[in-house]
Amino acid sequence: MRHLRLLAPFLLLAAAPAQPPAHPALWKVSDADTTIYLFGTIHILPAGTNWMDPGIKKAVDASQSLTLEAVLDKDPAEVATALMKLGITKGLPPLAERVPPEKRDQLAAMVKASGLPPAFLDGMKSWAAAIMLTGAALQQIGVDAAASPGVEPQLTALFRSADKPVDGFETAEIQLGYFDHLPESAQRAFLVATLDDPAKAKADFAKMLAAWEKGDPAAIEKTFADDPEFTPALRDLLIRQRDRNWADAIAKRLDQPGTVFVAVGAGHLVGPDSVQKMLADKGLKVTRIQ
Repeated sequence: MRHLRLLAPFLLLAAAPAQPPAHPALWKVSDADTTIYLFGTIHILPAGTNWMDPGIKKAVDASQSLTLEAVLDKDPAEVATALMKLGITKGLPPLAERVPPEKRDQLAAMVKASGLPPAFLDGMKSWAAAIMLTGAALQQIGVDAAASPGVEPQLTALFRSADKPVDGFETAEIQLGYFDHLPESAQRAFLVATLDDPAKAKADFAKMLAAWEKGDPAAIEKTFADDPEFTPALRDLLIRQRDRNWADAIAKRLDQPGTVFVAVGAGHLVGPDSVQKMLADKGLKVTRIQ
């Protein structure tokens, strides 16, 4: 269920005791009159996580605007509208026929736990059904989707309270469109991943969170590399292509003076397809500052 890292822009999470202060990684790219901070977030964040350390706070306070993957809170219906537009089609086999026989009992239990009508899910593309079932999957690992906000909502609140603009690289429809372009085999793998053993999913998330809290990009990247569900097709569509687009936007933003805080999922700032690597390929120097 590590793929929840990729679904999580559409989620709010999670209940847990207060934790020791985290020290996530932070980078910047700059020129004579522009500074752009790059911060990798954990979309799924236990309540009480103390991640706003002095270095991050200094960068946030210095920034005149915030850029996220997408701004999804202004119109909550936007995500649902986009999901219905892209995720429903005719002539699909029943959802149970799209998972291996040994996974069908787990699927039936997940559908029942979700409270969604089976016929409704049968009419959804495999990637869309996976997203719809994510809430039930999270419940299985003890996550309350109505609990405290993750990093992006907290940052959004900070910037808006200071009357600083918040924008996004993508819209909800663009984000969901990446899933919609996956081949059916990848969509079905994505659906099956939602049915992971809860104990394993919980352990995987704990590893990812620990790596992020330590500011350890190599360990974050390893969680992706060790994940058999994160296929080359998923990496290309959900990481490589998006990072390339975002690097283009960041490079263009350097033409304007000012300071910007960019916050995207931590998986986009690690590994061979990272935003930093894409910027370096353009001849831009990215410096880690913590």
